[in-house]
Amino acid sequence: MFTKKDNDRDLIESRHIERGRGRPRGTTQQGLATRRHLYETAIQLIAMRGYEATTLRDVAHSAGVSVGLLYKYFPSKRAVVLSLYDDLSAEYARRGAAMESGKWRNRFLFALQTSLEVLRPHRETLITLIPVLVGSRDEGLFAASTAFSRIRVQKVFRDAVVGASDAPSPKVAESLGRLLYMLHLNIILLWLLDKTSRQRATSAFVVLLQKSLSSLSLALHIAPVRSFVCSADDLLQEAIFSVDPAVQEMMLQVSSRQTSRR
Repeated sequence: MFTKKDNDRDLIESRHIERGRGRPRGTTQQGLATRRHLYETAIQLIAMRGYEATTLRDVAHSAGVSVGLLYKYFPSKRAVVLSLYDDLSAEYARRGAAMESGKWRNRFLFALQTSLEVLRPHRETLITLIPVLVGSRDEGLFAASTAFSRIRVQKVFRDAVVGASDAPSPKVAESLGRLLYMLHLNIILLWLLDKTSRQRATSAFVVLLQKSLSSLSLALHIAPVRSFVCSADDLLQEAIFSVDPAVQEMMLQVSSRQTSRR
Protein backbone atom coordinates (compact mmCIF):
# COMPACT_ATOMS: atom_id res chain seq x y z
CA MET A 1 0.00 0.00 0.00
CA PHE A 2 2.86 2.38 0.85
CA THR A 3 6.41 2.33 -0.44
CA LYS A 4 9.19 1.24 1.89
CA LYS A 5 10.70 4.71 1.63
CA ASP A 6 7.47 6.27 2.85
CA ASN A 7 7.21 3.63 5.58
CA ASP A 8 10.68 4.36 6.93
CA ARG A 9 10.25 8.10 6.77
CA ASP A 10 6.86 8.08 8.50
CA LEU A 11 8.11 5.70 11.20
CA ILE A 12 11.01 8.04 11.95
CA GLU A 13 8.63 11.00 12.11
CA SER A 14 6.31 9.11 14.45
CA ARG A 15 9.14 8.75 16.97
CA HIS A 16 9.43 12.50 17.37
CA ILE A 17 6.35 12.34 19.51
CA GLU A 18 6.61 15.65 21.35
CA ARG A 19 7.35 17.66 18.19
CA GLY A 20 4.30 16.40 16.30
CA ARG A 21 3.95 14.48 13.06
CA GLY A 22 4.53 16.12 9.71
CA ARG A 23 5.16 19.58 11.20
CA PRO A 24 8.44 21.16 10.10
CA ARG A 25 10.57 22.86 12.74
CA GLY A 26 9.95 26.60 13.11
CA THR A 27 6.66 26.50 11.23
CA THR A 28 5.14 29.96 10.73
CA GLN A 29 1.48 30.82 11.20
CA GLN A 30 1.14 30.92 7.42
CA GLY A 31 2.76 27.50 7.22
CA LEU A 32 0.38 26.11 9.84
CA ALA A 33 -2.59 27.52 7.93
CA THR A 34 -1.30 25.97 4.70
CA ARG A 35 -0.78 22.63 6.37
CA ARG A 36 -4.28 22.72 7.85
CA HIS A 37 -5.79 23.57 4.46
CA LEU A 38 -3.95 20.69 2.79
CA TYR A 39 -4.85 18.30 5.58
CA GLU A 40 -8.56 19.17 5.49
CA THR A 41 -8.60 18.90 1.70
CA ALA A 42 -7.01 15.45 1.84
CA ILE A 43 -9.43 14.23 4.51
CA GLN A 44 -12.43 15.50 2.51
CA LEU A 45 -11.25 13.76 -0.66
CA ILE A 46 -10.60 10.49 1.18
CA ALA A 47 -14.11 10.67 2.65
CA MET A 48 -15.67 11.27 -0.79
CA ARG A 49 -13.55 9.01 -3.01
CA GLY A 50 -12.06 6.44 -0.66
CA TYR A 51 -8.49 5.99 0.44
CA GLU A 52 -7.22 3.96 -2.51
CA ALA A 53 -8.84 6.22 -5.12
CA THR A 54 -7.40 9.43 -3.68
CA THR A 55 -3.94 10.49 -4.85
CA LEU A 56 -1.70 13.24 -3.58
CA ARG A 57 -1.91 14.83 -7.01
CA ASP A 58 -5.71 14.99 -6.54
CA VAL A 59 -5.21 16.64 -3.16
CA ALA A 60 -2.80 19.22 -4.54
CA HIS A 61 -5.15 20.03 -7.44
CA SER A 62 -8.17 20.42 -5.14
CA ALA A 63 -6.18 22.57 -2.71
CA GLY A 64 -4.86 24.76 -5.52
CA VAL A 65 -1.17 24.14 -4.77
CA SER A 66 1.71 22.40 -6.47
CA VAL A 67 2.47 18.77 -5.74
CA GLY A 68 5.90 19.85 -4.56
CA LEU A 69 4.42 22.10 -1.88
CA LEU A 70 2.09 19.32 -0.73
CA TYR A 71 5.05 16.93 -0.38
CA LYS A 72 6.73 19.36 2.02
CA TYR A 73 3.87 18.84 4.47
CA PHE A 74 2.60 15.37 3.57
CA PRO A 75 5.12 13.20 1.70
CA SER A 76 2.59 10.35 1.44
CA LYS A 77 -1.07 9.52 2.04
CA ARG A 78 0.16 7.60 5.05
CA ALA A 79 1.36 10.88 6.57
CA VAL A 80 -2.18 12.25 6.24
CA VAL A 81 -3.61 9.22 8.03
CA LEU A 82 -1.02 9.50 10.82
CA SER A 83 -1.98 13.14 11.26
CA LEU A 84 -5.64 12.16 11.48
CA TYR A 85 -4.83 9.59 14.18
CA ASP A 86 -2.75 12.19 15.98
CA ASP A 87 -5.43 14.89 15.89
CA LEU A 88 -8.25 12.58 16.95
CA SER A 89 -6.28 10.99 19.78
CA ALA A 90 -5.13 14.41 21.04
CA GLU A 91 -8.70 15.72 21.09
CA TYR A 92 -9.85 12.54 22.80
CA ALA A 93 -7.16 12.80 25.49
CA ARG A 94 -8.14 16.42 26.11
CA ARG A 95 -11.81 15.54 26.60
CA GLY A 96 -10.96 12.40 28.55
CA ALA A 97 -9.11 14.49 31.11
CA ALA A 98 -12.51 15.84 32.21
CA MET A 99 -13.55 12.39 33.47
CA GLU A 100 -15.32 12.66 36.82
CA SER A 101 -14.52 10.55 39.86
CA GLY A 102 -16.68 7.51 40.53
CA LYS A 103 -16.96 3.80 39.82
CA TRP A 104 -14.96 2.30 36.98
CA ARG A 105 -18.01 1.21 35.00
CA ASN A 106 -19.36 4.78 34.88
CA ARG A 107 -15.95 6.13 33.97
CA PHE A 108 -15.60 3.52 31.22
CA LEU A 109 -18.97 4.51 29.76
CA PHE A 110 -17.85 8.15 29.78
CA ALA A 111 -14.63 7.16 27.97
CA LEU A 112 -16.61 5.16 25.40
CA GLN A 113 -19.22 7.86 24.74
CA THR A 114 -16.51 10.50 24.48
CA SER A 115 -14.70 8.42 21.87
CA LEU A 116 -17.87 8.17 19.77
CA GLU A 117 -18.41 11.93 20.07
CA VAL A 118 -14.87 12.73 18.94
CA LEU A 119 -15.04 10.33 15.99
CA ARG A 120 -18.58 11.16 14.84
CA PRO A 121 -17.67 14.16 12.60
CA HIS A 122 -15.11 11.93 10.82
CA ARG A 123 -17.22 8.80 10.47
CA GLU A 124 -17.34 8.81 6.66
CA THR A 125 -13.58 9.21 6.43
CA LEU A 126 -12.98 6.45 8.96
CA ILE A 127 -15.33 4.11 7.07
CA THR A 128 -13.15 4.44 3.98
CA LEU A 129 -10.09 3.76 6.14
CA ILE A 130 -11.40 0.48 7.62
CA PRO A 131 -9.20 -1.65 5.30
CA VAL A 132 -6.18 0.36 6.48
CA LEU A 133 -7.21 0.29 10.15
CA VAL A 134 -7.78 -3.45 10.43
CA GLY A 135 -6.39 -4.99 7.24
CA SER A 136 -2.71 -4.15 7.41
CA ARG A 137 -0.24 -5.55 9.92
CA ASP A 138 2.32 -2.87 9.21
CA GLU A 139 0.13 0.16 8.64
CA GLY A 140 -3.01 -0.51 10.69
CA LEU A 141 -4.31 0.49 14.06
CA PHE A 142 -1.85 -1.77 15.89
CA ALA A 143 1.24 -0.88 13.86
CA ALA A 144 4.35 0.56 15.51
CA SER A 145 3.96 3.82 13.59
CA THR A 146 0.55 4.46 15.19
CA ALA A 147 1.59 3.38 18.69
CA PHE A 148 1.67 6.83 20.23
CA SER A 149 -1.89 7.71 19.20
CA ARG A 150 -3.09 4.27 20.27
CA ILE A 151 -1.44 4.43 23.70
CA ARG A 152 -2.73 7.97 24.21
CA VAL A 153 -6.30 6.68 23.83
CA GLN A 154 -5.61 3.50 25.80
CA LYS A 155 -4.41 5.62 28.73
CA VAL A 156 -7.89 7.13 29.14
CA PHE A 157 -9.40 3.65 29.57
CA ARG A 158 -6.57 2.60 31.88
CA ASP A 159 -7.12 5.68 34.05
CA ALA A 160 -10.88 5.06 34.05
CA VAL A 161 -10.24 1.86 36.02
CA VAL A 162 -7.02 2.61 37.91
CA GLY A 163 -8.37 5.92 39.22
CA ALA A 164 -11.88 4.67 40.04
CA SER A 165 -13.32 4.69 43.55
CA ASP A 166 -13.87 0.92 43.29
CA ALA A 167 -10.65 0.08 41.44
CA PRO A 168 -9.48 -3.52 41.87
CA SER A 169 -5.87 -4.37 42.69
CA PRO A 170 -3.29 -2.53 40.53
CA LYS A 171 -2.49 -5.53 38.30
CA VAL A 172 -6.14 -6.35 37.70
CA ALA A 173 -6.96 -2.67 37.14
CA GLU A 174 -4.24 -2.29 34.50
CA SER A 175 -5.40 -5.45 32.72
CA LEU A 176 -9.07 -4.50 32.89
CA GLY A 177 -8.32 -1.04 31.51
CA ARG A 178 -6.59 -2.52 28.47
CA LEU A 179 -9.39 -5.03 27.91
CA LEU A 180 -11.96 -2.25 28.07
CA TYR A 181 -9.92 -0.33 25.51
CA MET A 182 -10.09 -3.38 23.22
CA LEU A 183 -13.84 -3.69 23.84
CA HIS A 184 -14.20 -0.02 22.89
CA LEU A 185 -12.37 -0.69 19.59
CA ASN A 186 -14.84 -3.44 18.77
CA ILE A 187 -17.75 -1.11 19.50
CA ILE A 188 -16.19 1.56 17.28
CA LEU A 189 -15.92 -0.97 14.45
CA LEU A 190 -19.57 -1.94 14.96
CA TRP A 191 -20.50 1.74 14.89
CA LEU A 192 -18.60 2.28 11.63
CA LEU A 193 -20.27 -0.72 10.00
CA ASP A 194 -23.73 -0.02 11.49
CA LYS A 195 -26.21 0.67 8.66
CA THR A 196 -29.23 1.30 10.90
CA SER A 197 -30.65 4.80 11.11
CA ARG A 198 -28.32 6.99 13.19
CA GLN A 199 -26.48 3.82 14.20
CA ARG A 200 -29.40 2.77 16.40
CA ALA A 201 -28.10 -0.79 16.75
CA THR A 202 -24.82 0.43 18.23
CA SER A 203 -26.66 2.64 20.72
CA ALA A 204 -28.80 -0.33 21.78
CA PHE A 205 -25.66 -2.46 22.21
CA VAL A 206 -24.12 0.19 24.49
CA VAL A 207 -27.29 0.20 26.61
CA LEU A 208 -27.09 -3.60 26.96
CA LEU A 209 -23.44 -3.30 27.88
CA GLN A 210 -24.22 -0.69 30.52
CA LYS A 211 -26.71 -3.04 32.16
CA SER A 212 -24.17 -5.87 32.31
CA LEU A 213 -21.25 -3.89 33.75
CA SER A 214 -22.54 -4.02 37.36
CA SER A 215 -22.44 -7.82 37.20
CA LEU A 216 -18.86 -7.73 35.95
CA SER A 217 -17.94 -5.33 38.74
CA LEU A 218 -19.27 -7.79 41.32
CA ALA A 219 -17.59 -10.72 39.57
CA LEU A 220 -14.17 -9.08 39.98
CA HIS A 221 -14.33 -10.05 43.65
CA ILE A 222 -14.08 -13.70 42.56
CA ALA A 223 -10.50 -14.95 42.22
CA PRO A 224 -11.01 -16.99 38.99
CA VAL A 225 -12.55 -13.93 37.29
CA ARG A 226 -9.58 -11.76 38.28
CA SER A 227 -7.25 -14.46 36.99
CA PHE A 228 -9.16 -14.62 33.70
CA VAL A 229 -8.93 -10.83 33.23
CA CYS A 230 -5.15 -10.86 33.73
CA SER A 231 -4.62 -13.92 31.52
CA ALA A 232 -6.82 -12.54 28.73
CA ASP A 233 -4.88 -9.27 28.84
CA ASP A 234 -1.55 -11.11 28.65
CA LEU A 235 -2.71 -13.05 25.59
CA LEU A 236 -3.96 -9.93 23.82
CA GLN A 237 -0.72 -8.10 24.54
CA GLU A 238 1.26 -11.00 23.06
CA ALA A 239 -1.02 -11.47 20.05
CA ILE A 240 -1.63 -7.87 19.03
CA PHE A 241 0.62 -5.29 20.61
CA SER A 242 4.22 -5.11 19.45
CA VAL A 243 5.41 -2.07 21.40
CA ASP A 244 8.21 -2.72 23.88
CA PRO A 245 6.96 -2.26 27.49
CA ALA A 246 9.64 0.36 28.21
CA VAL A 247 8.62 2.34 25.12
CA GLN A 248 4.97 2.03 26.09
CA GLU A 249 5.67 3.39 29.57
CA MET A 250 7.62 6.30 28.07
CA MET A 251 4.74 7.08 25.72
CA LEU A 252 2.26 7.00 28.61
CA GLN A 253 4.42 9.50 30.51
CA VAL A 254 4.66 11.83 27.52
CA SER A 255 0.91 11.54 26.97
CA SER A 256 0.31 12.46 30.62
CA ARG A 257 2.51 15.54 30.32
CA GLN A 258 0.83 16.68 27.12
CA THR A 259 -2.65 16.18 28.59
CA SER A 260 -1.76 18.16 31.72
CA ARG A 261 -0.54 21.09 29.58
CA ARG A 262 -3.84 21.34 27.68
